Amino acid sequence: MRRVTLTQFLIEQQRAGRTTPELRLLIEVVARAVKAISVNVSKGALAGVLGEAGTDNVQGEAQKKLDVIANEILLQANEWGGHLAAMASEEVEEVHQIPFDYPKGGFLLLFDPLDGSSNIDVNISVGTIFSVLRNPEGEGEPTEQNFLQPGREQVAAGYALYGPSTQLILTVGDGVHGFTLDREMGSFIYTHPFMTVPNETQEFAINASNARHWEPPVQRYVGELQAGKTGPRGKDFNMRWVASMVADVHRILTRGGIFMYPLDEKCRDQGGKLRLMYEANPMAMIIEQAGGAATTGRERIMDLQPTKLHQRVPVVLGSAAEVERVTKYHLEG
Repeated sequence: MRRVTLTQFLIEQQRAGRTTPELRLLIEVVARAVKAISVNVSKGALAGVLGEAGTDNVQGEAQKKLDVIANEILLQANEWGGHLAAMASEEVEEVHQIPFDYPKGGFLLLFDPLDGSSNIDVNISVGTIFSVLRNPEGEGEPTEQNFLQPGREQVAAGYALYGPSTQLILTVGDGVHGFTLDREMGSFIYTHPFMTVPNETQEFAINASNARHWEPPVQRYVGELQAGKTGPRGKDFNMRWVASMVADVHRILTRGGIFMYPLDEKCRDQGGKLRLMYEANPMAMIIEQAGGAATTGRERIMDLQPTKLHQRVPVVLGSAAEVERVTKYHLEG
């Protein structure tokens, strides 16, 4: 059986007219950065990279050492590639400009360098999430306004999962494709073609410790799931919660389910918990391309018009039938 590498896959996508040479090379640079992050994550305590970095990110959250390392790896790898007009990171407040002595390209890259990093010290899977937009035509260096595009404008999105194996999940708008890192070869191998989210499910993921803060539609929905066979749904459901969005979404992409970080009284003033540009939009594109659905509980995530770079939103995504039910409950009030 012929083993197809990520590079070969991207070249075939380019030949089919689904991507451009510039986008292909950009994704390859991101993939190289992911390999470097994977090495650092896998060394763990051996490399002295566990624990707090002693700094806070733009959201006021304590940064792990690996947050800082992953962020630097992605910035440095993508600065010199010549495919980007600018970058934005969840860990940095301002837009990151390409140094003046490097060539620039036509794309904008957004990323969460190490999603789920609170799990690092207990050796649970973490990941990297990224999103690619076209830079609107204009003079001068890109500003925050250049990035404030609805998720439907994304030209590519993906995530890396650093687990027992390192996997790269990618969409360029023609389905969702999975690659597994062959550590001996140093290449990502195409292992999961056209991944799909089953329409029906018996698994849900939500932080149940926030139950007292949930809005009535979420309490109603989760209550029905917990009632199991004796309730209105007539079947049992299992709850799963990794507290690493990449790991939770990957499970849904692999075997179905619904992931919820809804609006509640704890995060209402912020607008939600998860970041629209770095987490919600790229994951929504991936889930929709795999046949699932992604909403805020009230509207499609990828239709939202961003108002700021670090905007937060509620997220409900996964198997389409379940997401539609949760959204229906919200709209019914």
